[in-house]
Amino acid sequence: MNGSSDVFLIGGGRDASAAGAVYGPFLRAASAAVPRVLCVLVDEGDGAGLFARYDALLREAGDCVPVPLLLPLGEPFEPGALAADVDALLVCGGLTPAYQEAFAGSLDALPALLAGRGVPYAGYSAGAVIAARDAVVGGWLADGVAVCPPDSAEDLEEIEVRPGLGLVPFGVDVHAAQWGTLARLAEVVAGGRLAHGVTVDENTVVRVGGGRARVAGLGRAHSVRPAPGGGALVRSYGAGESFSADG
Repeated sequence: MNGSSDVFLIGGGRDASAAGAVYGPFLRAASAAVPRVLCVLVDEGDGAGLFARYDALLREAGDCVPVPLLLPLGEPFEPGALAADVDALLVCGGLTPAYQEAFAGSLDALPALLAGRGVPYAGYSAGAVIAARDAVVGGWLADGVAVCPPDSAEDLEEIEVRPGLGLVPFGVDVHAAQWGTLARLAEVVAGGRLAHGVTVDENTVVRVGGGRARVAGLGRAHSVRPAPGGGALVRSYGAGESFSADG
């Protein structure tokens, strides 16, 4: 994993009762008592309305100042947006391939900047997926065979793995229990495209740091590794549990 700050992978969900558990550790990881949180959204037309939801969840979790950065669809993220007065970075959710494309020009610069300044990163849904070195951005078919519901496909057909930020050494998928994405991640791992994958339920966060991945929130995280003799081996972890973050 690049850098020394912990990374927070949020599996989606908007349950205010989970805000403290999901977002609280991220806010406390920032150096400021009342952190300014840059919230990056790829704006597909309702960016302001979506930002209001993140603003409410962050403020429910603790004292902070959420600051929106709405990127029109197709516009790249510029690392310079991480201004000197930003204490934490939240990359939000939406169409995952669009987020990967927005950050494709920052795959080296952003992790170095976060590490150099000790700024914690949280990814919500799409933002969690692109935190990986190898990002499972969507798709529902493996060589034409359905492996997860088409509603989980992110406007893709065949499963696609694209370059990500490399903030965590394993692949990430999200909305695990809600969208059936555990099967997609298992397919990618069993097929040899990832050595380790983690998929996260909604209203759940995996905090990655010091070689461990720690689970908090209302749901579970699922660690997927190749099984001896073929296939994939899945282990699930609930709040308060941890597992190795090795890739």
